[in-house]
Amino acid sequence: MLLENKNAVIYGGGGGIGRAVAGAFAREGARVHLAGRNRESLDEVAETIRAAGGRADTDQVDALEEAAVDRFTGAVVERAGSLDISFSLISFSEVQGTPLTEISLADFERPVHNAVRAMFLTSRSAARHMIRQQSGVILAFGGYGDPPRDYNIGGFQVAFGAMESLRRNLAGELGPHGIRVLTLQTGGVPETIPEGLEYRDVITEKITEQTMLGRPASLEDVGNVAAFAASDMARSMTATALNITAGSVVD
Repeated sequence: MLLENKNAVIYGGGGGIGRAVAGAFAREGARVHLAGRNRESLDEVAETIRAAGGRADTDQVDALEEAAVDRFTGAVVERAGSLDISFSLISFSEVQGTPLTEISLADFERPVHNAVRAMFLTSRSAARHMIRQQSGVILAFGGYGDPPRDYNIGGFQVAFGAMESLRRNLAGELGPHGIRVLTLQTGGVPETIPEGLEYRDVITEKITEQTMLGRPASLEDVGNVAAFAASDMARSMTATALNITAGSVVD
């Protein structure tokens, strides 16, 4: 198994992407520590993992709160002995569908603030433990790329751009300590689009049209790539993005 005896922290572990990543990590032998604000959704994911023979713990944590994040990572290390993988997958509370010329300042800057704050706090807290271990992997999700045409995504893509800048800085500073920092670069995962969203079908169609493979990445794809990126199979990879856009972004 790729992640045998590893301890993986997943913030936003009750969401669609968090659930897929947690399942893949557990399948590959990791003990997953699911964190988020909704205890019910976390417990549901944990029960699914345990039913499949995996190991999962849940903690109610707000990834935007500094003290809460630090307490959580400390508790993980105390009970499990190490913190090997950290992945923030919280939602950004973005507003989409409103042109930049009409969006409010608060709605524009909220996803940027939330994305960067969560990534910084969770990465910093994990890195402090990983430095003592001289090993670890920090993952980010989103990546760079052009925004979808004919659709207004507010500060969402700006948030991803800011996270990429932070990822580069983290990789440079943490590399000498044996810590790798990677992004899973997506062109959009239609399965995560809310069912009731007005533009759901349009967005799904556009995501699919832009791919070279004629299909977008699935949640299963995301989980599988995340497990690979976090494993020693990818031990020479850092400071880069793993392109899972199905060809919609060409490197």
